[in-house]
Amino acid sequence: MKATIAEIGAAGSLDVTMSRIARRAGVSSGLAHHYFGGKDDLLVAAMRAILARYGAEVRAALKKADSPRARLEAIIEASFGPEHFEDETVTAWLQFYLHAQTMPGARRLLSIYHRRLHANLVHALRPLAGERAGFVAETLAALIDGLYIRHALGAPGDGLAPEARLRLCLDTLLETNRP
Repeated sequence: MKATIAEIGAAGSLDVTMSRIARRAGVSSGLAHHYFGGKDDLLVAAMRAILARYGAEVRAALKKADSPRARLEAIIEASFGPEHFEDETVTAWLQFYLHAQTMPGARRLLSIYHRRLHANLVHALRPLAGERAGFVAETLAALIDGLYIRHALGAPGDGLAPEARLRLCLDTLLETNRP
C-alpha cells in the first residue's frame, strides 16, 4: 500500500505501472498482479488502508472525548490530521475521487467513507442540534471535504493551518445550528 501511494504521489497521477509499484515494494510484478489484479484494484486497496488509518484515528480521538462537542471536535481534528496532508496521500485522494466516478470499487469505498463520516457527525451533533443534526452533519462533511480538496488543488487563500480549518468548521456549525 505504501509503495502504491508513494508511486502515485511521485507521478502525480495513476500513470504508473504495476511493475514500478511492485519494484518499490520489493516484490515481483506477477505477485502484485496475483494479489491485486490491476492498478485500479491496487488504488482501491491503498485507499482502504488510508481510510483504515483515518478510522483508527477517529476512534482513538473519540475515546478521549467526554462530551458531544468534544466528539465533534475529535472527528473534525482527525479529518485534518497532518498525515492526511502528506503529498503522496493528497495525490492518492485526488486520484481516488476521480476514479470513484467510473470505478465501482472506488465508488463503493467512497460511499462507505461518506456514510461513516455522516453517521459519526450525526451522533455527535444530535445532542447539540437535535432534529437538524443530519443537515448540520451534511454541511460539515461537505466543508471538510471541500477544505481538503481546496488545499490539495492549491486553491488561493488556502494556506490555512489545521487549527484554522477546525475553527472554520466549528464556526460554520454554530452558524448552521441557529434556528
